[in-house]
Amino acid sequence: MRYEYINDLEIPKIGFGTWRIGGRAKPDPASDHTSRQALRSAFELRYTHFDTAETYAGGHTEELLGKVMREMEIPRETLFITSKVSPENLRYEDVLRSCENSLRHLGTHYLDLYLIHWPGQGIPLIETFKGLNQLVEEGKVRALGVSNFDLQLLQQSMELSKTPLLTNQVSYSLSDRTCQKNGVLKYCQENDLLLTAYSPVKHRDGKKIEVLKKIAKSYDATVEQIELAWLTTQIHVITIPMSTNPKHQADNIAAADIVLTQEEMDLLG
Repeated sequence: MRYEYINDLEIPKIGFGTWRIGGRAKPDPASDHTSRQALRSAFELRYTHFDTAETYAGGHTEELLGKVMREMEIPRETLFITSKVSPENLRYEDVLRSCENSLRHLGTHYLDLYLIHWPGQGIPLIETFKGLNQLVEEGKVRALGVSNFDLQLLQQSMELSKTPLLTNQVSYSLSDRTCQKNGVLKYCQENDLLLTAYSPVKHRDGKKIEVLKKIAKSYDATVEQIELAWLTTQIHVITIPMSTNPKHQADNIAAADIVLTQEEMDLLG
């Protein structure tokens, strides 16, 4: 596994996304067995960065992650756990309450990283960061970040965070280059910020498939692994793919060790 070292933290290039673990917008008890098995497999494969959110399955995703972590006796200090506060909970008191709920669901005393999941309509960022900064001061959160923020909001957040902002989590893949076009990626790379890519293999660019196949063959890898490697080869870019399939989980985490050449990066554009 390769890592990014930033703000005195060591963050794996590839983590484990938990969207759809335990349900979607609401808990889905029928999926608990599959979800728990997926988490157990991820721990066994030595994933250490787990990305979740209070809105995932209405908090049930956090609960399952915490339960499996305790059942397997995974030392908390060996993990990097990210959660997110929902846009409807960005008032000062709501931020504090949401974090407490996430900590209770996870059964932990602190979060390694806490993100604003989406910008809140009509809620001043200064109020949100009042709560976020307090959580850091109280030791309940180690680092702060944002998600789905455009360049202007990201810059505002940098100014409002009392501690160095760690990341902006956005959709980024070979076929979704929005963060390149709007300047967010460049800003992150030039200002010692991580860009966390979600949905890294969600869309397949048909124009690139033959190039992907050729590169994958040279590494004895899958096309999906090369798509992940395209992200992790970039400076200050990490990603959080999700799979309930142990084979795919193993392929995903192994992709962090593939470093593409500049020529291969240029071929993929």
